[in-house]
Amino acid sequence: MRISIFGLGYVGAVTGACLASHGHSVVGVDINQQKVEDFSSGYPSIIEPGMEALLATAKEKGLLKGTQDCCEAIRESDVSFVCVGTPSSVSGALDLSYVRQVSEEIAGAIRKKGTKHYLILRSTMLPGSTEKLMEVYFKDLLGSALLEVYYFPEFLREGTAIKDFEKPALVVVGTSDGLPPSPEMEPIFGLQVEVVKWCTAELIKYGCNAFHALKISFANEIGRLGKELGLDALSVMRILCRDTKLNISSAYLRPGNPFGGSCLPKDVRALTDCARRNGVSMPIIENLISSNQQHLSLMLKLVESSGCREVVILGLSFKSNTDDLRESPMVEVAQILLGRGYEVRIFDPLLNVSALLGSNKRLIDVRMPHLASLLKPTLSEAVGERGMIIASQPCVPLDELKKLVREEHQILDVNGWTELQVLPAQYHGFCWELN
Repeated sequence: MRISIFGLGYVGAVTGACLASHGHSVVGVDINQQKVEDFSSGYPSIIEPGMEALLATAKEKGLLKGTQDCCEAIRESDVSFVCVGTPSSVSGALDLSYVRQVSEEIAGAIRKKGTKHYLILRSTMLPGSTEKLMEVYFKDLLGSALLEVYYFPEFLREGTAIKDFEKPALVVVGTSDGLPPSPEMEPIFGLQVEVVKWCTAELIKYGCNAFHALKISFANEIGRLGKELGLDALSVMRILCRDTKLNISSAYLRPGNPFGGSCLPKDVRALTDCARRNGVSMPIIENLISSNQQHLSLMLKLVESSGCREVVILGLSFKSNTDDLRESPMVEVAQILLGRGYEVRIFDPLLNVSALLGSNKRLIDVRMPHLASLLKPTLSEAVGERGMIIASQPCVPLDELKKLVREEHQILDVNGWTELQVLPAQYHGFCWELN
């Protein structure tokens, strides 16, 4: 394919070199004359293992060219990558001035060219940025035979960028409608690709980077506490990572219920207290309880905004397949809503108040002595004729709900039980939007 790369910084240079190594003809474009000359001559302007050999080979085969002329680059290519920088402004906001500038130039060049062109945005941008760029610079081209636009986030690590390009851990492509890219783009994207909408692909990039930063900072916080206590935090983290079922896995990495139960809240508080008593600052761990509380507050706001004054809670315990009510978010939700004058009905098939024992029973005796009056013996009595159904857990068969839920109900899905969309009631995802 004939490809143009706009922006010959780290991402652009690596992308161009790797695409040329696959036999594609690559035109590199940059406002910096030195970068253009280096790329055109097959000389790497960045330090990255393997770059020199890739560029030298591509130069020998006549696959490299550099230019500062946007129209020339568009005219001599069928696919364009936008890899220009998106630095931080003084306030910390994202600066998209380079992307805007190059988008305006590319749009004009495509109009002059007059034939089909594929535009691939690879610069890191906040959700909604691609759509806004299209509205401002490409509105007349979208939906025409002249342009297809993709958002293709990069996951290249400096020092291993070429390896990451050749064997990516993740390939994500954003399209305007979330439908698969044109078959012509298979040589670029490959077959093992996650296809989503533009804005979702943009957020995935930020989610990945934030998670990497979180992991580094978390390990460093455990390290600071370990150092203060005279312990080997390297061993702690090494052994922690051996658990690939719960720790280094997809376990818990799913938006939904706030955390609760007999372990997580008390252990986070205990670790935070230990750090404070030893003079160790651990901002991430210290704020876990606060973050969890903010999540619960969002749930309450969604209930309030629904306009419903009757609330049905499906699943009161802190997670499925247990009757443990200790620090269950749903217990707090029920308490707060009752205090605000809501009519609350609860259905939890595993919960038998008379069978509660120990600390589980003491919790209810103190915090919800009226629980028995709120629990309904049948799903039909709990669901009633109307109200907001908070589906905390998939604790009842969907077919049974279908028989009972009406248009007068609303559903707040807290657990990612997305099949609830088939019910006649208005569906609300707790912290997600389903299209």
